[in-house]
Formats: sequence, C-alpha cells, structure tokens
Amino acid sequence: MLSTKDRTDTFSEQIRAFLASNFYIADPDSLESDTSLLDQGIVDSTGVLEVIGFIEETFGITVEDSELLPENLDSIQGIARYVMRKRN
Repeated sequence: MLSTKDRTDTFSEQIRAFLASNFYIADPDSLESDTSLLDQGIVDSTGVLEVIGFIEETFGITVEDSELLPENLDSIQGIARYVMRKRN
C-alpha cells in the first residue's frame, strides 16, 4: 500500500499532467507545486470549472460548493491535499 506522501505525489503528477495538457504552461516541469494557478494566469474562472470536472471524474469525488476555496483549488499541492482529504 502506498504511503500518504506517495499517494499525494501520484495525485500531484496526475494533476500536473492534466494542467499541462489543458492549459498553457511554458515549462510544466518548472511549475512549483505551491504556485498559485490563478495568480500566474494559468487557470481562470472558467478553467476552475475544468479543474473541478477533472477532479470529480479522475478521483471519483464530488466537489461541494462550500469547498470551492483557493486552498483547495489554486495549486497542484492544494488540489492533491484536497483529493487526499476527500478520499479518506
């Protein structure tokens, strides 16, 4: 069984791959896990909806309206942690 860190790393890789294939990122490998996707202009308000759809479809969880918070959706690290909390 994977450790929590290994699962978070796996989720982060999946999230990074999704972002790289759906949004313009000049160098996906240089994107830090804690970089704000909104502040950097990688994801806009419409893009957040795409991210939510990806989370729900890929990880089999439902993103509730009350969970639409920057700490949950504004960075690779935040999304991975959010997914971990929801899946436990």
